[in-house]
Amino acid sequence: MFEEILARIARRFKEKGLPYMVIGGQAVLLYGEPRLTRDIDITLGIGVDRLDDVLAAADELFLKSLLPDALQFVRRTMVLPVIEQSTGIRVDFIFSFTPYEADAIKRARKVVVKGEEVAFSSPEDLVIHKIFAGRARDIEDARSIVVRNPALDIGYIRGWLKEFEMSAGKPFVHTLDELLKEA
Repeated sequence: MFEEILARIARRFKEKGLPYMVIGGQAVLLYGEPRLTRDIDITLGIGVDRLDDVLAAADELFLKSLLPDALQFVRRTMVLPVIEQSTGIRVDFIFSFTPYEADAIKRARKVVVKGEEVAFSSPEDLVIHKIFAGRARDIEDARSIVVRNPALDIGYIRGWLKEFEMSAGKPFVHTLDELLKEA
């Protein structure tokens, strides 16, 4: 059912000109160790000013907002959680229009799913997202991607992690180095 939902979202977002990429567990399934995932995480290359476009697309896709006041929540968190009504599968739309996200969306890999081209985060950008998130599950996901993708552009990953390290004050590059040692 995940594949059907991804294909429908890809088709509708293409029609509406909404830039996006699939991240999270669905992308890990493509590049890393298979694991159970119960949702779909999608980064949008747009700001909250286009929330109405996303809500309209979601409505057309039978994705119901989980929020009584979507605008207030999205302004605060930059996330719009919705649920596919017939399956109960949750989809989180993450609003972002940073230079990094714009570049990552351009680098996204098109994978045909149920006859539709779906934009998945590149493995490099997925490693960056996972290290940035930093939870134990995310670090394990990053490790599996590093192990299964020996041709990763480590310089690209390191460059962005250094950039994020300077603003967030967290040891992202050290985490990457530890993963590379283990791989």
